[in-house]
Amino acid sequence: MSTATRFARRGSALIQFAGHLAHGSLLTAGLFTLVILSANLVEGRDPAASVGVTTAHAAETVPATVPGAEATVLTEAADIAADELDSEPPPALAKPALSSGMARVKAYVAKRYRVSAVALEPLLAEAESVGAEHGFDPLLLVAMMAIESSFNPFAESTVGAQGLMQVIPRFHQDKIGDGAGEDALFDPRLNIRVGALVLKEGLKRYGTLQSALQYYGGALKDPSAGYANKVLSMKARLKNAAGAQRTA
Repeated sequence: MSTATRFARRGSALIQFAGHLAHGSLLTAGLFTLVILSANLVEGRDPAASVGVTTAHAAETVPATVPGAEATVLTEAADIAADELDSEPPPALAKPALSSGMARVKAYVAKRYRVSAVALEPLLAEAESVGAEHGFDPLLLVAMMAIESSFNPFAESTVGAQGLMQVIPRFHQDKIGDGAGEDALFDPRLNIRVGALVLKEGLKRYGTLQSALQYYGGALKDPSAGYANKVLSMKARLKNAAGAQRTA
């Protein structure tokens, strides 16, 4: 896929997502992403340059895209969000309720990754919800987000891995849903849920968390279990930040 085509797809998703976020609990996260991308453009950097993007199945980085086209897309996305807010003020949104430990993790992640704590909150709340639903420690899911995308919901690798948890859609369409568009994984909440399902699939197939993580990272044949060790090391740091003992 050409760079221009790949950017056009991501830009389209960005515009749609910004409009959707204008009335949703992830508004702040979406606008925060626009700010980050805009700042990178002004400074002449690739929008993904501020994050260490890895893929779910290969160690690739996102190539530079076309600055002029990016600026146009970002302007359109920002205008859509602004128009939505001006035309119809959204109702008061309930603040996502984080556990006390996850609230401390939020502060740690915000500082370490230079991400807005306000933008992080709905992502961490979703990790807690999805973790409880599928039997995973939410800190494990947060650790995977950190390793995979550095909390960039619009990260995309050269092999097509998308979003916070760098899921490759062509491998997991059954988990995304038939009615979802090709850019559905740029929705952070869906991305977290699909990522958890991929991990759960690996756990069911291979029996151990380490093997499930290696499956997720596309590195089952790595005898050193490098990907799993990296994720679990990050999880340990998050647990320390949370100040509470959790199970794996």
